[in-house]
Amino acid sequence: MIKTNIIGCGVVTPLGNTPGDVFGALQAGRTAVREHPAGTLGLKEPFCASLFEGPREDLFCRIAVEAGEKALAEAGGLTPGTALVLCSVKGEIGSLREGEDVSLAAAARKIAERLGIQGMPVVVSDACISGLSGIVQARRMLLAGLWDRVLVIGAEVQSRFIVAGFNSLKALSEQPCRPFDASRSGLNPGEAAAALVLSLEDSPWEVVHGAIRNDANHISGPSRTAEGSFNALSAVLPYMQGRPAFVGVHGTGTLYNDQMEAIALERAGLLDIPVSALKGYFGHTMGAAGILETIIGMQSLLQGRIPGNRGFAKAGTEPSVNISAQAMECSGNEFLKLLSGFGGINGALLIRHCV
Repeated sequence: MIKTNIIGCGVVTPLGNTPGDVFGALQAGRTAVREHPAGTLGLKEPFCASLFEGPREDLFCRIAVEAGEKALAEAGGLTPGTALVLCSVKGEIGSLREGEDVSLAAAARKIAERLGIQGMPVVVSDACISGLSGIVQARRMLLAGLWDRVLVIGAEVQSRFIVAGFNSLKALSEQPCRPFDASRSGLNPGEAAAALVLSLEDSPWEVVHGAIRNDANHISGPSRTAEGSFNALSAVLPYMQGRPAFVGVHGTGTLYNDQMEAIALERAGLLDIPVSALKGYFGHTMGAAGILETIIGMQSLLQGRIPGNRGFAKAGTEPSVNISAQAMECSGNEFLKLLSGFGGINGALLIRHCV
C-alpha cells in the first residue's frame, strides 16, 4: 500500500517559531491571545486576538515563506519535483488598494517565486478547514503521481475586514475564548503560518487518510446533529489501527461549534478519548489552523501528553467530552484532527507515528 508521509514541518507563530518551542509554550500555559486597544487594525473598539508584533507590510507572504523555508529545510531542501499548495481564507485582503491584485492566486505566485518553486501553485480556500483540505489535496496529488513532494502552507493575518466580519456575526468573544466551557461566548482571531512537506519517501509520520464532507446546513451555523463532522469522522475511522490517542478538535469557543463537535464525537463512539482544543493559545488562525494544530498534535503524540485546554473550567456541552484545563496523558500512535467551517464544510484527518 502506498503511504503519504510528512518529511518536514515549519511554524511561525506569536508563541514561537519551532514546533518544540511552541509546544513548550503551550505546556507552560502561555497564550498569545490578549486584548488589543481601539485603533488596532483600524477598528474602533478593543478586541481580543493573537497578533504578530512589528511591521505588517507584506506580513502574509513573509510568514508564509518563512514557514515554508523551515519545512523545506527539515525535508532536506527544495527539489525540482516539489509543488506548492497555499491554504488561506483571506490572504492579503487587509492590504487591498485600488489597482492592486491581492487575490490568493497572486499571493501564491509570489510565495512560490520567493521559495524557488516552479510550476503553477495550487490555492485551497475552503473556509476554516482550508489547512486540513490542503493536506488532503497534497495527499491526492502525490498518490496521483503528479509530484514527488508537496509543500503545504497555511497562513492567515487578521485585518479590519475579517475582525469586523466576525463581530457582525456576533461570533467574537470580548475575553480570551473558552472552548467547550459553559461560559464560552465566542472566538478570538489569530495569526500564524505553518507548513508541511508531504512525500512518498519514508518517514515515521504518515498521513493515513483524510476526508471532507459538507452538510450544507447553513452559511455560518453548524449542523445541530453534526452531520458533516460525523460523516467526515466516519470516513477515516476504518483506517485506524486501534483507538486514537486523542482528538484534536476545532474548538472555536463559539456556542454551537463546540456543541456540534461533542455530538459528532458521541455519534462516533469517541466521548472517552482525550480532547485537545488549542485556540485558547493561538486564537482562530483560520487557514493556518489545520496545519498548525496538526503539527502541535504530532508533538503531543511524541510527548504522550496534550496541553491543558486553556479557558476551560466547567463542562458546557451536552454530551460532555473528555477535556481538562490541565495537561492530560495520552497513549497510542495515532490521533484524529477535526475542523469545521462556514457553509457546512467539515474535515477529519488521521495521523500515525510509525515506530
